[in-house]
Amino acid sequence: MSKNTPINFDVVKSKIESLNIPDLSKATIREIVKVVDMIQAETGDKYIRMEMGVPGLPPEKIGTEAEIAALKAGVANNYPSIEGIPELKNETARFIKNFMNIDISPEGCVATTGSMQGGYASFQAVSSMDKKKDTALFIDPGFPIQKQQFKVIGAKFQSFDAYDYRGEKLRDKLEEFLSKGNINSIIFSNPNNPSWICLTDEELKIIGELANKYDVIVIEDLAYFGMDFRQDFSTPGQPPFQPSVANYTDNWIMLISSSKVFSYAGQRMAVMAISDKLYNRSYPDLQERFGADKFGYAIVYRLLYSLSSGASHSGQHALAAMFKAASDGKFNFVEPVKEYGERAKIMKKLFTKYGFEIVYNKDLDQDLADGFYFTIAYPGMNGGELIENLLYYGISAISLRGAGSTHVDGLRACVSQIQRSQFDDLEYRLKRFHEDFPN
Repeated sequence: MSKNTPINFDVVKSKIESLNIPDLSKATIREIVKVVDMIQAETGDKYIRMEMGVPGLPPEKIGTEAEIAALKAGVANNYPSIEGIPELKNETARFIKNFMNIDISPEGCVATTGSMQGGYASFQAVSSMDKKKDTALFIDPGFPIQKQQFKVIGAKFQSFDAYDYRGEKLRDKLEEFLSKGNINSIIFSNPNNPSWICLTDEELKIIGELANKYDVIVIEDLAYFGMDFRQDFSTPGQPPFQPSVANYTDNWIMLISSSKVFSYAGQRMAVMAISDKLYNRSYPDLQERFGADKFGYAIVYRLLYSLSSGASHSGQHALAAMFKAASDGKFNFVEPVKEYGERAKIMKKLFTKYGFEIVYNKDLDQDLADGFYFTIAYPGMNGGELIENLLYYGISAISLRGAGSTHVDGLRACVSQIQRSQFDDLEYRLKRFHEDFPN
């Protein structure tokens, strides 16, 4: 590599070496964030930062105004109910009905401190509900921290990359795992982080049918609710609805976050929605482990109570207000985040113009949607090399390795932090990269 790189070669090299990670494809998101922060601080050069999935739009005003009003009303001096305030529970059930066409009782709509907390509690519950079923199954690629949570809990998990098992092929692959009898849950995100694949209704039906056949719980991470921009999911009570496995089984938990769709990440506010049947189902092994046999009760009053004394009181008022405005038809929550799709469309064209390939590029016979993430690879480089080499050109991203992808040469690119004013700079850096590494 030439030392005449857009970002000072020696500074980049020294900061990478300070991580003491020989293969950057094994670096965590936060480690890549750290090294880029250090390089920027020393050089003053602004990076094209694609490594972390943080909102790149202002927080929704409806939420901030409701939260301010709640704080002025004095909610900060009161612990919220562990299961969530009534306003949020009722508006969550209404939102799910309006935008998914799924019926749920407000009882099963539980406030959590971000979807990570909802996931953590769910993972503990499913890992303890049946001693004979001690393993969770991830449909990958997926959010790396969820597997880290399983490691912290000390629970078992297995996974497979969905890339080669789309459509009806998914059934046989799932049967391969489920038929062993040790799987307690199936976990996936839709749209998918990091690949942005979107499981079809056909595939969700397969998952639901097999969840019924083998009595496993499906945990559906809907962090990017409604953000498959090939369809418009923004009209309350009218199709199309956000696709969900809940149409095909009663064994489900949904994780719905305010972070991306409402750009409300800083307040760590989400809801965990548990189907009525599952919420009230009895598991003797939960009684033995947690002193409560009902699934929903154990989640709320044993697990969530152990993790925090409820989610942010004012944050719950914010999320309730945003759900209500959307359900009332006063707030098109999809329209603002369409900007991510527009950015992705432009950025993908730039990357492919200069020799990069899109790793996950199809949903069966459809082109992949443009959205919050896309995936890239560069012929002739493995994932670790690509991460490191791009850092010298002022571009940062993370490996697909940690997400469970079999395409370990690929990287996840997040569009949210890239402003349109940076596109010329991105093109210049990609052009220089391609000139120095011709393919």
